[in-house]
Amino acid sequence: MKLPRRQFLHLAAGTAALPVGSCIARAQAYPTRPVRMIVGFPAGNASDIVARVVAQALSDRLGQQFVVENRPGAAGTLATSIVVKAAPDGYTLLMEVVTGSVLSSALYSNLNYDFMRDVTPIARLGEGAYVMAVNSSVPADSLP
Repeated sequence: MKLPRRQFLHLAAGTAALPVGSCIARAQAYPTRPVRMIVGFPAGNASDIVARVVAQALSDRLGQQFVVENRPGAAGTLATSIVVKAAPDGYTLLMEVVTGSVLSSALYSNLNYDFMRDVTPIARLGEGAYVMAVNSSVPADSLP
């Protein structure tokens, strides 16, 4: 199929104008009000400490307050349900240990949320190792 010259020029002009249009479109500034970071563990826990460091860095960088709220209980399921019930506007964040959420989803059949469906991860803040230990007087040096 042969493309008429006039149609080709219209397409070329439209293609050249596309980058200009994307510079004009701007997203709404975020955040415009304080952001809540819900932590499912008590104050002083490793998750709480990481949340407070991250909250301070985000407050400094974005110019808006990030408030850490500790909601301990039920292995983090209370905090998760608070975030799931919050408005989906990005102003309520969850600081969660994923292994705890996965285990809770497997152990508790009556949760009012589905972690895999209702929560979206946005950043990985750290990782840790798990170890199994026994008293040194136990004659075991491996799990079997």
